[in-house]
Amino acid sequence: MLEESEFSTLAQSVHPSATLAVSKKAKAMTAAGEDVINLGIGEPDFKTPEPIAQAAIAAIETGKTSFYTPVSGTLSLRQGIVDLAKKLTGQELSVNQVVVTTGAKMALYAMVQALVNPGDFVVSAKPYWVSYAEQVNMAGADFIAVGDEKQGKLRVADLDALDRKPKLIMVNNPTNPSGILYSKEEILGLLNWAEEQDVFIMIDEIYGRLVYNGATFTSAMKLKTLSGSKVIVVDGVSKSYSMTGWRIGWALADESVIANMSKLLGHMTSGPTAAAQAAAEAAVTESQEVVEGMRKTFEERLNATYALIEKIDGLNLAAKPEGAFYFFIKVDQDVLDRMNLSSTLEFADKLLEAEKVALPAGEGFGMPGYLRLSYAQDQATLNEALKRIERFIK
Repeated sequence: MLEESEFSTLAQSVHPSATLAVSKKAKAMTAAGEDVINLGIGEPDFKTPEPIAQAAIAAIETGKTSFYTPVSGTLSLRQGIVDLAKKLTGQELSVNQVVVTTGAKMALYAMVQALVNPGDFVVSAKPYWVSYAEQVNMAGADFIAVGDEKQGKLRVADLDALDRKPKLIMVNNPTNPSGILYSKEEILGLLNWAEEQDVFIMIDEIYGRLVYNGATFTSAMKLKTLSGSKVIVVDGVSKSYSMTGWRIGWALADESVIANMSKLLGHMTSGPTAAAQAAAEAAVTESQEVVEGMRKTFEERLNATYALIEKIDGLNLAAKPEGAFYFFIKVDQDVLDRMNLSSTLEFADKLLEAEKVALPAGEGFGMPGYLRLSYAQDQATLNEALKRIERFIK
């Protein structure tokens, strides 16, 4: 084993993804024959809908996947994304305002690399999705999380209180890890602040079509025109269409932003795989009923699982989630004290060892004292997981 000092300071400074790390350990235990329930990763348990998969097969069989595609994505996929954006938000875009990437995570990475310089300042809400902070760190910039911790929202008042102007604001709506949804007024307030201060603002809308119990999601694209602005919207097929393994995401922005992201991506990936793009094209252009079907199932799981969590002494939720498919659960300090555990990181590790339930700890999301539970599994599995968690606590 080589010494850590042999590697770059960047590699040494980046922390492994909290969600992927716990999932990796859980999968290794499962492979060893242990009965593990893995609720650590944000991955729907549905198979990719058949028409979407068949579109990839057809593209392979007809030879359309044998060659490089444009770095920013096939023209037909970008046109499909433009058409879907107009249908969902009313905003008309050109295909030059779209860049397709190897997952929405790559869209975020390329965006940060295109916008942020070493020493710049990037702000987001607390708690935040694990990769926001690390991607900013990789760009040599400062990442600061502020806001109402209980709600997990970034507020205009928090931005007003900053002692210097950020280069970029990162907003996730609905939020991962808490499932909280921003109102139209809240999103508009953040967009207006960014416009007045002349700073970039990225709205990550990957869970925007997964909202529940009558809640209303408002896309930033319904409120601001992207052309000529510093607003960037990131989305993808992973969550809404159950296509995490296909690795297709995108960014929508002014043409100049997209051009600079594409320039960098030309040296990073040369474009996403052709077969995955064919599948994504089918997802965004064909019937959208599959999205609604999965959304309804997630809503049922949310309601049933929320009721079970509320009954467990020592676990608390600040609010019932309205979107995504996560609970961000606070573990009472007296529970940790009684169990002689120093942190929720240790709690999660011992829970996996003792009861074979995998949950990432809040430390990875910038908020110690919490656990994130994904309800993107069937209800029977969720019920069993909560039984084990309650048994562990007692």
